Amino acid sequence: MTERKDIRNVAIIAHVDHGKTTLVDAMLWQSGLFRENQSVRERVMDNLDLEREKGITIMAKNTSVTFGPVKINIVDTPGHADFGGEVERTLTMVDGALLLVDASEGPLPQTRFVLQKALEKRLPIIGVINKIDRSDRRPKEVLDEIYSLLIDLDANDSQLDFPVFYTNAKLGAAWTCLNEALAPDPEQLPSLEPLFQSIVDSIPSPCGNPDEPAQFLVTNLEWSDYLGRLCIGPLRRGTFRGGQEAALLKDGRLTMKGPLKAVFTYEGLNRVETQEVRAGDIVAIAGLPEAFIGDTVADSLNPEPLPPVVVDEPTLTMEFSVNSSPLAGREGSILTSRQIKARLEKEALYNVSIRVSADPAGSGDSFQVGARGELQLAVLVETMRREGFELTLGPPKIIVKTVDGQVKEPLELAVIDVPEEYVGVVTEKLSARKGRVVRLANHGSGRVRLEIEVPTRGLIGYRGQFMTDTRGAGLLNTLAVGYTNWQGDIKGRANGSLVADRSGQAVTYALFHLQPRGCIFASPGDPVYSGLIVGENSRAEDIWVNPCKEKKLTNIRASGSDEALRLTPPRRLSLEEAIEYLREDEVLEVTPKSVRLRKKFLAK
Repeated sequence: MTERKDIRNVAIIAHVDHGKTTLVDAMLWQSGLFRENQSVRERVMDNLDLEREKGITIMAKNTSVTFGPVKINIVDTPGHADFGGEVERTLTMVDGALLLVDASEGPLPQTRFVLQKALEKRLPIIGVINKIDRSDRRPKEVLDEIYSLLIDLDANDSQLDFPVFYTNAKLGAAWTCLNEALAPDPEQLPSLEPLFQSIVDSIPSPCGNPDEPAQFLVTNLEWSDYLGRLCIGPLRRGTFRGGQEAALLKDGRLTMKGPLKAVFTYEGLNRVETQEVRAGDIVAIAGLPEAFIGDTVADSLNPEPLPPVVVDEPTLTMEFSVNSSPLAGREGSILTSRQIKARLEKEALYNVSIRVSADPAGSGDSFQVGARGELQLAVLVETMRREGFELTLGPPKIIVKTVDGQVKEPLELAVIDVPEEYVGVVTEKLSARKGRVVRLANHGSGRVRLEIEVPTRGLIGYRGQFMTDTRGAGLLNTLAVGYTNWQGDIKGRANGSLVADRSGQAVTYALFHLQPRGCIFASPGDPVYSGLIVGENSRAEDIWVNPCKEKKLTNIRASGSDEALRLTPPRRLSLEEAIEYLREDEVLEVTPKSVRLRKKFLAK
């Protein structure tokens, strides 16, 4: 095998909000990619609107920097386990990983998830303890936790012997010595050079003989208005040139041959067309419109397949169907089941962790969509509504398995960080949802770290309750850890709904007199129809109410009778909160402008 000494391929893996994308920003700046006075937005790799709004990475993206004579291809991966499919296919592109951990929070569930995937592929690790400037930092304890996690995940001796850096990604500074990181020299300019040097020294060079028949694994897809579909991934061996004939293999079988329109390499944030790409690099090729993630593009004379991308199976499913409410078609432009089906099938081709199937009941207007978690489903729905779709969504349901005649359900590890005074209420609520405390740690800072194993069913609808119980001061992160025996009935939402009994417009007078019954979701002037949920009842049962009732006119005047009515601001559920809120007999109407809860079956 021939080594490419001039290339390193590395992924940055971490938990959500530990600073991956900020570190990539600093690496791009210090590589000389941008001019000194150039205006560049923060988190430049998060180029999707949803990523910038939510502050998380959803899609894996790659870039490159130059350090001396070496080109370093960097892949920024999502930190949330719901987007684990992105992580799994991304790790097939690289030869090593930077494990980024917050200096205060330490390894969290998604840290464990992404690290486990890296260790399974025998990738060498560079440890990076970020946010070393935090006032509540505890770098020594965090480093011990990283070693404990590696041992727990059966890392081998070479993986345990990894270099460690302490970084401040915002400043673009990295140190190998903890004392220097805690008290940096003010006269020394911040630099990531030690980290760059460690990547060159510790991450192995990619191997691949450029003289053998070409093999290329499709791990990502993009679109060009001029060239059509672009396939992105590692070139394992051989060479590709523009105009060269290549073969496309799906599931190991040859499906088509055709010329490559163009080949590209990456320089910084830009995709640059070149005459030739050689084994070892992460490249893009154009000219194969039928290629999808997991396919192999090979030499046309000697086509040999590569192992396909393998990802974990979905744990949740949700029903997507045509919007059947009386308000259908008023706000969206894409309405039909044919259009919804085409969009979902397209998503399944680009997103390897999504599964789409027809409704088991045989209805042609609805589809079952499987995913890793509620956040992944919510991101898909939000993307579709911004494209102009109108949908009806059913409540999320878990995917069960039957093993040796016994029903198994998904199990998750909930890692909870809360102030000490809320430990009791959190453990009480999760115990009722079949949760079991497996670890409790108090670092003496006034906050407690809880690890609780709980069925996925028990977490559906709990996050909103958790934020209420902890007054917004708690942190909840979850990770799928396998399957467990069916845990029996789990109580869902305790409160019933206030359901509109007629069509019309909500008015102030009616909503004012509904406020004592519970929490209101509607505002004056909102359109309502029979079956629409306009609020949450303070009791367990549903109540049918009239939100359109107006004050009757009389010829009697009395002091104070016509004073202005003051409404409590309505509770506006986000898309994620609305999905969690659903009961079995309720659905969610989603349009480009609105998110409405309603009963599944409406009165004719």
